[in-house]
This record gives sequence, structure tokens and C-alpha cells, in this order.
Amino acid sequence: MASSDLIAALLAEVLADPALSSTQAAALRQWELADADRAQAWGIDPDTVDEALAERLHWLRTLVPHHALLGLPPAPQAVTLTLYWQLWLPLAITLKQARESLPRPLIQGILGGQGTGKTTLSLILRHILEAMGYPTLGFSIDDLYKTYSERQQIRQADPRLRWRGPPGTHDVDLGIRVLDHLRQAPSEEAVAIPRFDKSLHGGEGDRVAPDLVCGVEIVLFEGWFLGTRPLATAALEAQLAQPPDPIRTEADRQFARDMNRQLATYLPLWDRLDRLMILYPQDYRISKVWRQQAEQQMKAQGKSGMDNDQIDAFVEYFWQALHPDLFVAPLKQDRQHAQLVVEINQDRTPRAIYTPP
Repeated sequence: MASSDLIAALLAEVLADPALSSTQAAALRQWELADADRAQAWGIDPDTVDEALAERLHWLRTLVPHHALLGLPPAPQAVTLTLYWQLWLPLAITLKQARESLPRPLIQGILGGQGTGKTTLSLILRHILEAMGYPTLGFSIDDLYKTYSERQQIRQADPRLRWRGPPGTHDVDLGIRVLDHLRQAPSEEAVAIPRFDKSLHGGEGDRVAPDLVCGVEIVLFEGWFLGTRPLATAALEAQLAQPPDPIRTEADRQFARDMNRQLATYLPLWDRLDRLMILYPQDYRISKVWRQQAEQQMKAQGKSGMDNDQIDAFVEYFWQALHPDLFVAPLKQDRQHAQLVVEINQDRTPRAIYTPP
């Protein structure tokens, strides 16, 4: 039986009986310490493991019975329990501890490509952290898109920016103002959080009225290239000499160069992050499969969706702008700019959890 199956079966036993046996406690302890990289990522060692697992087990028993109220797509109990135990709860506890070490709200960045589950993770963490007494805000780089009229002007100036998403289609200054306000505002002062409705203008999207929030303790700021950093010109040119697919033509190479240059304008926004975690699939090309699944679900609900050729063109467009091999993979080894890496399987369960070396 796989390790994830074993822990799921053990957790199901623990939830069914409120009395934790010494055998179960020993099994949980052994499982937790067996993966040294994961234990280190959660700040757990042989001296702290019992206390850490007791806290995690308390929240597992408190929150799992209410999981269905979140309205997420149904998933096998084994998957849900594994995610709570391996990722959601220890991550929430880590964020709680990080917030307690600061004199102001914590800004947690979440970097993940299309389909990696950033939005679902943010929803789950908000649920857990608010139960722990830490009001939490979910905020996406998508909420910082420039207005519809501004993006029409951008497209006229540079037809390559035919879709929203790449560097240059966001209002970076707005993001800086919002994060600074969240970091500095008294708890009773309302902060306006920009929001973006992707359904407006035939799917082109536009800004809508902002949300007003106050008393936020933790901000979960997520995006598909959030925290990525521009490459030095020589390093980029060396990569583009034999570029990863789908960077195929000289026009593709120039697009990559221009997006790399544009990415530098986002660094002041990234400087507002206190922490950055990376959701990284075992193979970035799984994003196409995840996008196909999402489109199939939309069509099953009677909504319009893209066919597979359109999906391929859409996903590859983002890889041509900021390829995962060039801009995300290096962060997995960059402790200065990333604090946590979660490599995920095709079913989005963790395959490895570690801090960058």
C-alpha cells in the first residue's frame, strides 16, 4: 500500500474513534519523521513532533466534519484526509506562526501554473485560518488586471498581448498600494480590494466594484507567475539558443525576451511578499490536461468552452511568455526568494514538500 494510502487509512481510524491509541500515535509520529525534507519544511523534529501532531489532530477533528460546507467538488475521503494532513493543516499552522512573529498582517504569496489548485488552496486555507482566529483575505494577481479599455489600447500597441495574463496586462502600482494599505492599516480601517469579473465584455473581463475589508491578519496572494524574477540577458540568451517547447520561432524568442524585460516592473510588488510558496506539478505539461478537464466541466454545465486545439494554443501562449522551466523551476532552488515548494501529482496530492536548499 502506498504511503498516502496508509496515512489516509490511519487518519480515518483516528477520526472514527476519539481516543488515540499509543499504536496510532506511534504510527503518526513515524510517518511524519520518515520524510526529513517535509518535516523540516513544517519545522518538526523528534523533540517537537508530538506537540505538532496533537495540534494538527485537533484541527483535523474540528474541521473535516464541516468540509462539505465549502462547496468544493466531491473527492474521495482518502484524498481529502491526505491533503488536510500533509498540506492544508501544517501549512495553515505555519502561516499562523509566521503571522504571530510579525507586528502587522502577513502577506503569503502562492505561485502556481494553470490548474495547480491555487484558488482551491486559498479557499481551504481561509477556512482553516479563520477557524483558528485569523481573518484571512484571498487576493489574486488577476484582480490587478488593467481595465478593459486599457487592455484594448495595449493590444493595439502590441497585438501579441491578445490575452490577458502575461506581464504588462496588470496594474502593478495598484497592487503595491493595496498591499501597502493592508500591511499598514489599523484593524478597524476598511481597505478597498480590487476585483475583476472575467465574464464581462464577452469574456474579455473588466474591473468591478472593490470589496471593502478590515481586520485582515493574513493575505493569500496568488498568481501564475507571482514571485518569478527576470533572467539576466546572458542567461536568457543561453536558454533561448535551444529553447524549451513551445518556444519555436524567432518571434517566440523575441516575445520571451520582451516578457522577461516586462517582468522586472513587477519586482517592487514581489518585494511586499513576506513568504512565497510554489505549487509545482511533476510535469508542467499536465496543465493542458487540467485545462481540458475544466473545459469539459464547463460544457457539462451548459457553458461554452474551448476545444482541445484552442486549449493547446491558450496554454502554450503562457509558456511562451514565461516558460516554467526558465522562470519557475529555478525558484525551487532559491531559498532567498521562496520558502516552501510543494510538488504535486496529477491528482494534485503532494509528491514532495520541502524548503529550497
